[in-house]
Order: sequence, then C-alpha cells, then structure tokens
Amino acid sequence: METNRSYGEFAAVYDELMTDIPYETYVELVMTATGGLRGKRILDIGCGTGLLSVQLAKQGADVSGIDLSADMLAIAEKRAQAHSLPVKFVQQPMQQLAGFTGYDAAVIAIDSLNYLQEREEVLSTLHNVHTALAVGGTLLFDVHSTFKTDVIFMEGPFTFDNGRIAYIWETEEGEHPHSVYSELAFFIQEQHDTYRRFDEVHTQRTFPVHDYVNMLEEAGFSIERIFADWEDLAPDEESERIFFQVRK
Repeated sequence: METNRSYGEFAAVYDELMTDIPYETYVELVMTATGGLRGKRILDIGCGTGLLSVQLAKQGADVSGIDLSADMLAIAEKRAQAHSLPVKFVQQPMQQLAGFTGYDAAVIAIDSLNYLQEREEVLSTLHNVHTALAVGGTLLFDVHSTFKTDVIFMEGPFTFDNGRIAYIWETEEGEHPHSVYSELAFFIQEQHDTYRRFDEVHTQRTFPVHDYVNMLEEAGFSIERIFADWEDLAPDEESERIFFQVRK
C-alpha cells in the first residue's frame, strides 16, 4: 500500500486490519496468470508489510517488494526473515519505479494503485511496470470500482472494534472525480485498559474501467481479462473491486 506518509503507527496495526483479505486467493490468481510460481521473478508493488510477498515466496517465487513506507518495509523484512525467505524489499514510490528489468510478473494488490491521485501518476506507474517486465510478462492489479468510491464509501462513518484495536472512519468526497477523503481515529488498547489514540488521513481515487483500459493500452499492455470481486465474472454496476490481468 502506498501513500504520501510514512505510515508509522498505522504500520504496527496494519496486519490486524487486513485479516479479511484473501491473500491466498491472490496467490492463486498470480499462479494462474503466470503458469506457476516456482522460479518466477515477481514484483510486489505497494507491498506494505509483505503479507503477499511472503506468500508468493513460499511458493518458490523470487520476489521483490516495493513500497513507499519505510515503516511498512521494516515489518515486511522481519516477516521474510522469520520465514527464512530471501525477499528483497526496496523503498520506492510506484510512480517512480526504476531499476527493475526482466520480471515475469508484477502485482499491485489491494487497491494500492488507488493512492495515486493523478492520471499521469497512474500512467507513469504502468509505463514503469511495462519496462520492468520481460516480454510476455504479466501485470495483475485491483482497484476500487467507481460504485465503491461514489456510493459505498459515502455511507460512512464506519466503525471497527476487535477488542484491541478500534477505529472511527469518516469519509467525504475527494477533490477529484471518484475519489474519497478519509479521516480515521484509531484507539489502541495498552496496559491497564488504557487506550492510545492516533489519527490517519487517506485519500484514494479510482477511474472507470474504460479509463484503465485506455491507460494500459497506452502503456503497451494487452488486456487478457477483467473481472470483479475475486470471482471470474465480468464487472457489473455494483461490483466493488475490479481486477485487471494484462500482458506485455
């Protein structure tokens, strides 16, 4: 996940907040797209705390994880070391991705691409990924649908409480079309039933499917399939997460 902040305190609670994400399904999607993972060179872009990177590496892939947040990457490195996996992690913004070539696949998972606010940033990222891939290499990524940004996110505020972590998440329309501005107040349980508060601000933006198709083709990719909500089904007007599988 990328943003323009360091994600310091958020990095420490990130994994607990992502327990409902089916990372094993993402591994299967990458495996299907690449025809197997063993020995494949894979870029995990916006890798966050390395949850997906480590699962891909467990399947025999040679993984490099890229993220903007040093705090996230510190956790990712500890996770890989704990599993004795030689995952390489690099601090770098995805829109300035450089120094990578010859990769079999790239992944931008769990709406990380939506943290880029400008079309030019998305296009730059896609161009850079295209450069990083070998001929025939695959890019797999997912983004929020416009229905999710425009309708579902506007139904806030949202709350969460798992006994140790609680948050109040307030949302409003962002500056750009199909964008959402979020303010989150976190409460973390510490000793003696006291709670520590910290606050996060996040802005995400998405684009209609046809805009992503145009940007992908402009970057040199061929579209293989577009599907929604973790299912091998075409997106509809109420789909929430849109997946793109494309090839260089």
